[in-house]
Parts: sequence; C-alpha cells; structure tokens
Amino acid sequence: MSKPSITLNCDMGESYGPWVMGNDTQVMPLIDMANVACGFHASDPKTMADTIKLAIKHDVKIGAHPSYPDLLGFGRRTIAMNSEELTYSLIYQVGALKAMCESFNTQLHYIKPHGALYNDMVKDLTIFESVVDAASCFGVPLMMLAHPDNQPYLDIADRYEVPLLFEAFADRAYLANGMLAPRSQAGSVLTDSDSVINQVEQLIQFGQVETLDGSIISIDADTLCVHGDNPQALVILHDLRELL
Repeated sequence: MSKPSITLNCDMGESYGPWVMGNDTQVMPLIDMANVACGFHASDPKTMADTIKLAIKHDVKIGAHPSYPDLLGFGRRTIAMNSEELTYSLIYQVGALKAMCESFNTQLHYIKPHGALYNDMVKDLTIFESVVDAASCFGVPLMMLAHPDNQPYLDIADRYEVPLLFEAFADRAYLANGMLAPRSQAGSVLTDSDSVINQVEQLIQFGQVETLDGSIISIDADTLCVHGDNPQALVILHDLRELL
C-alpha cells in the first residue's frame, strides 16, 4: 500500500507593523497548512487578520504558531517559565488566533509551537506536557517534531486526548539524536533546492534522513515544513509541489 500524501506547512504572518518578513502572498498558494504567528515572537492583530484572509482565499488550513514571550529574540531564546505560566501563555496566544479565525467564519485546525519552545518541548517532557495541557483546551491536534522514538510523547498526549501531527523539515539538517541542527551550526539550513529535494525523497521513500554526521535515522512524518524566510523558498516550494 502506498504511503498517504504528505502535506506542506509553512510559518506565516511573521511580519510586525511596518516590518515585513517572509513572502506570504507568493508562498500561501503553494502550501497546505499555514502556521500563523500569535503575537509573542512576531505578528500583530492586523497581520494575523490579513494572514487568515490570505489562507481562506487559497483554501489553506490555519494553525496557531505560539511561542515563548520573546519579541526581541524572535522566539528563538528559551524563557524560564513554570508549567502554569507556560500553559496559560499558550492558551492566551492560541485563544487570540482562534477568535480572529472565528471573526472570519473559519476555524483553527492545529497548534504548532515556534522556535525555542518547539525544540524545548521535545527535549523536556515537563515542557511538552504544559504545551499539551494548553492544546487540550482547543480540541485540535498538536504538531511536533517527528522523532526516532515518538512513544513518550504519544503517552502524554493520549492522557490529555490530544492528537499529534508529526512533522519533518524539508530545509533543515538533522543531528544524530533526531533534533534539528542549531541554526548556529554550519549546514543547518538547506538553501538549495536539490539538497531539499534529496532529503524529502529520502523521507518519503524510506522514512529516513541523513544527519550532518552522515548517520541515518528513521522518521515517520505526516507533514513537511519549509521556511518562508529561506532565500530559495519559492523555488523549493515549486519543486516540492512537483515532487509530491
């Protein structure tokens, strides 16, 4: 039996006031799922609304993309928060996007944490449980990094009745432990289309990816992420559309 088709998702709505990031207008028609920033690492109410309207226009599913409260660092720094603080912070952010979706007669489909929070919840099951606790309030799936061993995360999510969507990255390099290579590390971001296509073909055909040190790890993913701020994002997305 052939593997079900895999979806493409992208972080969107990450502009802020007059500061523009990404190429949302051209990227949106090429993806299936838009991870919309919720104001704590990027975005503002009008940007959120404009991104939702653009997603509706192109029939793209809308997901909340909450983060640590870190506008200055674009959500890429770990912020020390206790479990309650983190859960309530996420409910606050996702609730804002959900309300904005409802104002346009559409719905929130999933939650995907951003940046440092996304990485931290894979490394620390206490943080993961705080995120799952918040997600359980909204009755939508939580997107997370597909890992060689997903079982510990599934066990926690099952207790809260939160479905998990497992994600792989088309344009990021991996470490041997299944984590994404830090952006500070050389080769962590794949910037040419050929490298991305090769990695995605390996993921789709064999459920595997080659890490930066040359080892092979197994990954079973439901969706692929491409970053809209990648300089070659449009070329990469067009090539991936042909492949998929």
